[in-house]
Amino acid sequence: MTLAVDVLVVLTPILYACLVVLYGLSFFGNYPVADRLKSRILYVTLVVHLGYVALRTIAFDHPPITTVFEIMTLLALCIAIGYTYIEARTKTTNTGFFILSVAFVFQVVSSLLIRDLVDIPDVLRSRLLGFHVSAALLGYTAISLSAVYGFLYLMLYHEIKSTRFGLIYNRLPNLEMLEKMSHKAELFGFCMLTIGIVIGFLWLPKAFESFSYLDPKLIGSMVIWVLYAIALTAKRTLGWQGRKTMILSLVGFGFVFLSMTVINMYLSSFHSFQ
Repeated sequence: MTLAVDVLVVLTPILYACLVVLYGLSFFGNYPVADRLKSRILYVTLVVHLGYVALRTIAFDHPPITTVFEIMTLLALCIAIGYTYIEARTKTTNTGFFILSVAFVFQVVSSLLIRDLVDIPDVLRSRLLGFHVSAALLGYTAISLSAVYGFLYLMLYHEIKSTRFGLIYNRLPNLEMLEKMSHKAELFGFCMLTIGIVIGFLWLPKAFESFSYLDPKLIGSMVIWVLYAIALTAKRTLGWQGRKTMILSLVGFGFVFLSMTVINMYLSSFHSFQ
């Protein structure tokens, strides 16, 4: 079992490197071979990465959530899942280079520095905790992808306004499609974050005899959930669209970044296990 893990820890970043090269050749060089292969290799990479995470969980009897470098491989996987969902729903493949490059960096760092831990606190062996963390990471990752598409939208918008029609204009999807991709990522992220919060509230009383629902991490997650619920409702009922919604996606990502850094590292109590 550990031999398979050792093989996959090397194979996974190699597959992500292939993806970045293929999507890069497709975007910057417009190579037909890269166009044909990139989505197929994406699905292969996704299956291999899922297998790697599953085998690692079985081999060491805990979800890969015990260190920063284990979390990084989950982040890479979440980015790949989120991007694959958006590509499949929109049939648009010209943004993969920008998104999957981030997944590649996370996975390379994880594969280089990850350690095989066996002796860990019992609370970290909970499969329910693993599902909670995975759903939350998927939610935050999809919300981050929404912000990336919002940023690409604003880049293209600025290029059109300034009448500079270069590579960005020629190769990126149009403004309408970028807005659609951002919205789908935002909706997917909101659904995953909802699942993560529900699982967290189910797991919390079982894991801790005494805890507080006023924990800053819980409050931060709920604030983000409420903000995105309001934003999605406003888009549907008030017809918000265009540049305004892309700016809102970047503002929302700012709250996500704050929750995942300052609140998580310095203010949360029971979310620290070691």
